[in-house]
This record gives sequence, structure tokens and C-alpha cells, in this order.
Amino acid sequence: MIRAGYRQVRHVLRRGKSSCSDASMRVLGIESSCDDTAAAVVTGDGRILSETNRHQYSVHEAHGGIVPGLAADQHLRNIPEVVRDTLAHANLTIHDIDAIAVTRGPGMPGGLTVGLAAAKTLACVHNKPLIGVHHMEAHALMARMTHTVNFPFVCLLASGGHTLTVAVHGVNEHTLIGSTRDDSVGEAFDKVARELNIPWINAQHGGGPGAALEALALEGDAARFAMPVPMDKTDSARSPDFSFSGLKTHVRRLREAAGFNIQDRQDRADVAAAFQTTAVRHLAKKTALAIVRARDILGTQPQTLVVSGGVACNQAVRAGLEALAMQHKMALVCPPPQLCSDNGVMIAWAGIERLRCGLLDPYSIDFIQRWPLDQLKHMRDRSE
Repeated sequence: MIRAGYRQVRHVLRRGKSSCSDASMRVLGIESSCDDTAAAVVTGDGRILSETNRHQYSVHEAHGGIVPGLAADQHLRNIPEVVRDTLAHANLTIHDIDAIAVTRGPGMPGGLTVGLAAAKTLACVHNKPLIGVHHMEAHALMARMTHTVNFPFVCLLASGGHTLTVAVHGVNEHTLIGSTRDDSVGEAFDKVARELNIPWINAQHGGGPGAALEALALEGDAARFAMPVPMDKTDSARSPDFSFSGLKTHVRRLREAAGFNIQDRQDRADVAAAFQTTAVRHLAKKTALAIVRARDILGTQPQTLVVSGGVACNQAVRAGLEALAMQHKMALVCPPPQLCSDNGVMIAWAGIERLRCGLLDPYSIDFIQRWPLDQLKHMRDRSE
């Protein structure tokens, strides 16, 4: 099946070169790793022909977080129409698609299974190349579609499920530098929003509890509540790893001790601003350590710091990391906010990047719930 896939990709690339290199390639990307059922069609030169995203905010808000079983049920309901609408909006049929890319992991098993089943069936029935995509590699590569970003570069991936820094050598090759020891930064934002009784924002782009906390923090005074910067002690200050559970717990204890009035909007805004400011300071400090380590790993001074994942939508995060990049004489590159949160475009684009490298998968692939990004290359080496 792998050999057949390589014959397919050579055919796709040859066809593309006959009409403006591989710019005319059209890849369908399908994403279902968490609570977004998304699909998109993207071309080899980075044009988004169409995209569809069905959020589940109204389903999960009452539970205070994502419920995996409910999320999987929603994916089952949504994915047929999401794929259909995406093709229709691009004025294409499945026969016009050159390859199908799908999130293989990491993520919630139920959602991954739904997306994989749809993509594998479409690819197999219509004899299309299949590309299983690592969700975090897709976030890391997204900036290369929207900006001119050359390898190698340093990347901070910050989302609801992950917080890590990596040295990106190229497609399929990443060296992990730092990761969270407990909660992700996105999870911390979401849980603090729940502690502060902040209603979720239900929007097509930029919604959810984290976005709601950011909006409330704009009204607050961050200096009113002093919060400890995580891992700032001597024994952990030099580690590039992250930790957000202590900061989240600090907010909970502050509420339990009646350190602020939960009914008072200004009090809640001040706590939100203090939390956000401290979280950004922690992200910047640990990313600075990652940049220094990346120089040794890559053997050169990286020119670009890419920040992607849902938390990269946060303007305070962007501002803090912009200042850090300037200190290190690096360019900060963030995809547009609507392409930072989970979406089908990033999966399609990662599929294009992998397709160009001949990195295809058999129709028998399964999901991988926990999948360290730096294992990608070793998995491919073993398969060959």
C-alpha cells in the first residue's frame, strides 16, 4: 500500500508541474481531534478554496469543559455535512481532490476515530493518497502557508491540550526542547475562566472560555493581585519546561479564601488580568530558554520564532512574545488568529507539505492518542 501511495504522489506532482509546478494541487484536510469538526480544501500555493468548521461550545459549556463522549457524538453528526459543504463551497467534487489529509493524533480517541474513518473511506474508495497528520506538526507548519518561513525555526505550540517548544528542522523532523509538566496553558486559561464564572464566547472564530477570559482581562488591573510566576525558583528556573497547575490553583485558593468578590465584575476582571499577565511572563521566560537551547540543537542562530495553537490568538500572548523575539533579533510569526485554533486548513496544508516529501500512509492507519512530536521521524524510519 505504501508503494502504491508513492506511485500516486508521483502522479499528483507530475500533473501539478505541468500546470505551474505543484501550485494546483488540491488537498482536502479533515480535523476532529477535540471539539471542532472541520474540513478545508487548500492548494499547493496556499490558497484556501473553502473551509467549514462546526464548533461545539453550546454542547460543552454547561459541563465546564470538553466531554469526550459528547464531542465524539457531535463529530459523528457533523462530519458528513462538513465534508460535503466544504467540497460544495469550493465548487469541487471528491474526484477533483488530489489527496486527503486527516488528523491522526494526538487527541481524543472518539473524535480521531470519526475523522479517520471518514478520510480513509473517501481515500480508499476514490483511490486518493492518504496522509495521516500529527496535529501539532500541522500547527507548527501553518505559518509556512501564511508567511515566508524557512527551516529551521523555533516554535512555541500553545493550545488547550499542549504547551511545548520545539526546534523544527524540517517536515517530519522536530526536536522537543520543553513541554508542560502538568496543565497546558490553554487548559489553565479555560479552568481559570470557570473559577471566575466567565460565560464562554460562542463565535465562529475566537470563541470559548479562554477567549472570554482574555476579553474580561482587558477591563482589569493586573497589578492589583500579585501572582507567583511558575518555576521561578533556583532548582527549576533553568528548565525550559512549563507548569501552569500552580498558577491555576492560586486563583482557586484566592476565590476559596474570599480574596475577591466573585459577584463583582471588576474584581473578576482584575484577577483575570493578573492571571493572564503572569501566564504570559512564564511563557516568555521559558521560550527564551528554548531559543538559547535551539542554537545548540540546530547549530545555527534561528531567524524565526513561530507561535501557533489556539492560545496564539491571545493578543497579550502575542505582545509578550513579540518583545521576546525582538530581544533575540528574531522575527515573530503567528498565523492569523482564525488559523491558530483547530481548523481544517492546517491539516490540509500539513498534508501538502508531507505530500511534497512523499510521506504518505496506508489506508489501514489507526489513531494515536498520545504522540510525542519528536517521534514522527523515528516512526517513518521504522516503517521504511
